[in-house]
Amino acid sequence: MNTPKYTTDVLIAGAGPGGASTSIFLAKEKINHIIIDKATFPRDKICGDALSGKTVGMLQRITADWQQLFLGDEHKAIVCCGIQFIAPGNTSLDVPFQLNNAGKQTPPGFVSKRIDFDNILAGLIDRQYATLLTGTLLQDIEETDEGLLVTILQNGEQQQIFTRMIVGAEGRGSIVAKKLAGHTMDPAHFSAGIRGYYKNVSGLHAQHYIELHFLQEFQPGYLWIFPLADGVANVGVGMLSKNIAAKKINLKQMMADAIATHPNLKNRFSNAVQDGPIEGWGLPLGSKKRNLSGNRFLLTGDAASLIDPFTGEGIGNAMVSGLVTSRIIKKALDANNFSEQFLAQYDEEIYKKLWTELKLSHYLQQLSSKPRLFNFIVGKASRSKELRETISCMFENVDIRKKFMNPLFYLKILFNR
Repeated sequence: MNTPKYTTDVLIAGAGPGGASTSIFLAKEKINHIIIDKATFPRDKICGDALSGKTVGMLQRITADWQQLFLGDEHKAIVCCGIQFIAPGNTSLDVPFQLNNAGKQTPPGFVSKRIDFDNILAGLIDRQYATLLTGTLLQDIEETDEGLLVTILQNGEQQQIFTRMIVGAEGRGSIVAKKLAGHTMDPAHFSAGIRGYYKNVSGLHAQHYIELHFLQEFQPGYLWIFPLADGVANVGVGMLSKNIAAKKINLKQMMADAIATHPNLKNRFSNAVQDGPIEGWGLPLGSKKRNLSGNRFLLTGDAASLIDPFTGEGIGNAMVSGLVTSRIIKKALDANNFSEQFLAQYDEEIYKKLWTELKLSHYLQQLSSKPRLFNFIVGKASRSKELRETISCMFENVDIRKKFMNPLFYLKILFNR
């Protein structure tokens, strides 16, 4: 075996939200590590570009200057104050986000292109403790008695890194997840998404609400319109892969048809101009439990399939998993134990934090595919302040979200005007 070019206790593969957060929190623990990414920053990432209250909470943990860094440039980010649901029957419901830290005017969420968000987050990686290698592609992983021998492609040349443990944070298609965890794509728990940028879309909400249009042809899934800075909108569609395959759907054509012909959309896009190509990506959903750790490895973010099945948002969960990953790594280093049995506590902690929410979101995803019931709920909520407040709170309060799994909840709606 050739002498590896790099040697480290911890290697993080991927410098997106999951990997960058892991690195930032490891640095807070003064733990030296290497983090690699196949791209060089700034780089684009196909995404809906909406950042939730959970993401805001994690940014607050990372730096007190987060608002200035992420929201200081009005050309790169705008504050989002709520969601607008449009049911299959065209009934519309505005749901304001609950404010974080009441009285402190903390933005409840924001929308920012990933090329900007990821670049700022990666810029917070602490080089005192992290060696960041960009333009570096992970190619292979070999398990040895002493650790892991990782083959990388760097500047066109193959090199090797020896590490005692690895964090898979490469997103969908993670080599760490495939090779060490044995993950495969499950069409029942995987969504395909496409998105494009449009200028001059009319009728955007004055408080920059993100819009979810639950058109019947996209269910279970939706068409979204997310307002961005400078009058641009992120417009896209997400849909379960198994439904796309079963119905032989062309998502790009279906979105184009909806924009051109749907009563709620055609006038709003009459003067819109597409800015760049329509691009697609895959979303590994957190609607079933998977093994997230094993001998000498942990998985974070999309590599761990932690995307919310209902909203499609994955950045907040990626950052939460980065925080938990850093804690487990510290324990493993302190105990000098990188075994499957020891690292299994990572799975336990992640699912303790996220599984109830993910399971309920899976239920809501299934609920949204029932047009009559979804129309009924949105129609009732449009006339009921109490129900609107319940729906608003459910995005931050898992206990409130549980109400939607109780049949008595729907009976109460039915018999209360």
